[in-house]
Amino acid sequence: MITMADVNQMDFEQFIERFGNVVEHCPLAAGAIWASRPFSDVNDIHECVSTFLDSLPYHGRQAVLRVHPDLAGRVAQQGTLTSESAGEQRSAGLTELTEEERQQLTDQNHRYKAKFGFPFVVCARQNKKAAILSGLEERLRNDEDEELRTGLEEVKKITYLRLLDIVGPAEGQPETAERED
Repeated sequence: MITMADVNQMDFEQFIERFGNVVEHCPLAAGAIWASRPFSDVNDIHECVSTFLDSLPYHGRQAVLRVHPDLAGRVAQQGTLTSESAGEQRSAGLTELTEEERQQLTDQNHRYKAKFGFPFVVCARQNKKAAILSGLEERLRNDEDEELRTGLEEVKKITYLRLLDIVGPAEGQPETAERED
């Protein structure tokens, strides 16, 4: 982990290198907030990223979701996930799916993507596979606007945990959020 002093002294390229994937495949988010330094703590960085995400136009928010991989999907099976995504999916038990669970998740992912035009995004580190499978089925009932909002909120949770991996918690803050089983 690095200190906030280290973060605040980074030049643009160093900042992008270190924070470029706190939002999956979106170094633009890190680039957009770099000029907001100095940051007071990890919560300040997270607030800047969240504000950036919220300020994106509709199609920009969709794009942030579209670059996420399907959970336990083709990219995971090929072993080409980002290191962050691989660890997150592993922590949720998605690398230990039964064949029936894998097929259920694949089918639901296809239905979800067909309905919304972007993959199902959930903060895997805060969930186990049973909660993910039931949550996916539940969220298929949402309309597109609601799901876009929900997906973006999940991206913010993922981002916060990724920031904690880099910087650590602010003083007096817990290191991780509770997991739903």
